[in-house]
Amino acid sequence: MTTRHGSRLKPLAAAAAAAGALIIAGPAAPASAAVPKAAQQWASLMHRSLTPTPQVLALREKLAGQRATLVTRSAGVTKSKTTQTGAQTALSAAITADGTARTRYAVAVEALTTAKNARTVALQQRPRNATKVSRAQAAVTAAAKTVTASRTAAAAAARTLKTAQGTARTATADLDTAIASWRVMSEAVATNQERLAGLNKAPEYATQAAALSRDVVAQVRPVFTTADTTAVNGVTVHKSVSFAFREMLAAAKADGVVLSGGGFRTKQRQIELRKINGCPDVYTAPASSCRVPTAIPGRSLHELGLAVDITQGGSSLTSSSAGFRWLSVHADEYGFVNLPSEPWHWSITGG
Repeated sequence: MTTRHGSRLKPLAAAAAAAGALIIAGPAAPASAAVPKAAQQWASLMHRSLTPTPQVLALREKLAGQRATLVTRSAGVTKSKTTQTGAQTALSAAITADGTARTRYAVAVEALTTAKNARTVALQQRPRNATKVSRAQAAVTAAAKTVTASRTAAAAAARTLKTAQGTARTATADLDTAIASWRVMSEAVATNQERLAGLNKAPEYATQAAALSRDVVAQVRPVFTTADTTAVNGVTVHKSVSFAFREMLAAAKADGVVLSGGGFRTKQRQIELRKINGCPDVYTAPASSCRVPTAIPGRSLHELGLAVDITQGGSSLTSSSAGFRWLSVHADEYGFVNLPSEPWHWSITGG
């Protein structure tokens, strides 16, 4: 999966526009009657959480290069191990072949000595037996040829052994070098990962924003107007959450998960849905009593643009949807929480 943050730092002006002009460069803008303070703070915290600093971006880029190098060096270690294993196998074979050649040469020399002794005996016999002498001489000649051949083979085996020993030494040295190089890069990656973790304040900011979410709802509800909403990829949400919501959709898409959905709806539409979904009483029956869970009018976060019923491929999410699985892992990074009874329903409070 892709990382939550992009590979570049978004200009603050663009981020401010994306957040509905709730965020400006530097300190958060003063609270206004139309934009409650909690909403501004939530938007500012999520902007800071989702916008990496130049230092973080530079370190991420450096880490990406180091990780790529580490992969290359890991492959180098694997290749060197294979080469070293092959060299050791060849060395073992050469040692065996050299020993065999030496033994054959020794046996051949001993056989030649025996043949010569037999020839001497044949020559000393009286009366001399010409046939025996001839046979003994032939045996000496054959044994001498075997000695010559085995001496040549032993010399060749010795040369092969020497070459194999050199190759094995080189392969072992290369493997040691590859492992040392891999360790250096592995330590560099670990060090920079630790540095990045120390610089990454995103979880801290997201946690602070989550702690404000109910205050956002409480402060937005009494002053909310439709002018406080904006469209994000066709989904209407409150301006204070638009930046985080846009970033979430973009990150999901980068991971191959295309999400959409329905965000803001009017109180009148909520009343209509209560009727459509068969709630026993439009204004008092709990959401769970409806055929499809539907909040009581005036209580739904959809009416504030702070909740979205998310869809994937035109269908509401289910607990087995790829979109639901992705959101279950990442949504809290963007300030959105699931209502457990409704896999499709995500809001800043989980309600």
